[in-house]
Amino acid sequence: MNILLTGGRAPATLELARAFHRAGHTVFMAESLRKHLSQPSVAVKANFFVPAPRQNKEAFLTALKNIIIENNIDLLIPTCEEIFYVSMGRDSLPCSVFAEPIQKLNQLHNKWNFVVNAIGMDLYAPETILLNSRDDLLHAYAHWRELVLKPVYSRFAVRTLVLPPLQQALSTLKFDSPWIAQEYINGREYCTYSVCHNGVIHAHTTYPSRFTAGLGAAVSFEHVEHPIIFNWVKRFVMENHFSGQIAFDFIQSANGRLFALECNPRATSGVHLLASHPQFVESFINPQPGCITPADKSTHMLSTAMLIYALPAAIKKGRFLDWLKTFFTSNDVILDFKDPLPFLLQFRSIFAYLALARREGISPLGASTFDIEWNGTTK
Repeated sequence: MNILLTGGRAPATLELARAFHRAGHTVFMAESLRKHLSQPSVAVKANFFVPAPRQNKEAFLTALKNIIIENNIDLLIPTCEEIFYVSMGRDSLPCSVFAEPIQKLNQLHNKWNFVVNAIGMDLYAPETILLNSRDDLLHAYAHWRELVLKPVYSRFAVRTLVLPPLQQALSTLKFDSPWIAQEYINGREYCTYSVCHNGVIHAHTTYPSRFTAGLGAAVSFEHVEHPIIFNWVKRFVMENHFSGQIAFDFIQSANGRLFALECNPRATSGVHLLASHPQFVESFINPQPGCITPADKSTHMLSTAMLIYALPAAIKKGRFLDWLKTFFTSNDVILDFKDPLPFLLQFRSIFAYLALARREGISPLGASTFDIEWNGTTK
């Protein structure tokens, strides 16, 4: 099959490209970031530079349509937040698209809608209040002594405030877009990643969030068996009759109670734990009965992020020995001796993020999605 991936800047997308290539498929890549991580990979037959979807959705979709026609693409798999723009134009694209309609994706990506969705199925999520005004914020602080504040549309916890004093919250929230307040829950954090068809999970992994870039994105990955989490995801996917890639963040309190914090209906780093399974690619294009989980117990990491983000945090929190053990016993997800250039040239995209972050006055993590992030507009 001819496979078109978007979002080649992400390590998870590079992992998918390599997995499909190993399985004998021909992989093409469309990206709005020049010199992105996956661009030099031998797994990619051809790279196409496309307009930034956030800044020019119609031009982006037109470019995808032309690529699909000219290269006889059979399946388009969006991987990062460009999935929302792809979803808005999926009916005009002349190939199969592994993404749900935008209305369904918005029910998952929007943090308020997600909580309402989960509660409607009697699935646990933290107590949540939608914030549209100063009065809503004051009500939240009257309701909880300890809380977390998040924009309804956000990623990587870039703007999340954990246990903020009221005065900080009042000065930070401008209410030009909605936020949510959630009861703060102390516990162990987990992430999941699943590949689903018609409400059935065909590939799944759960991994603890031990080291992160900032407050959000995990940068080390080790599969664990967690039946309670799997059953939560299974129920949610079934009730929503979901097809596509989907990921969740959970926290389990000290008394064992599980709460779903948010949903990402796209590829995430769990891909790295599943990609070596011989049936992983089939879970996308020809799913067999049952659900595969990681084939081995090896641990994986983003070594650059472990050095830049996780190491300073580990030293500050007195976890240096834990970091050291993880760093020297984990496989780097970008390094592949049969495909070395993405690892050797990865700093090109990192420098591009740093330059954009300085120019726009945003964080490097924010810069990594500046041209693809979606915050609810369908225009």
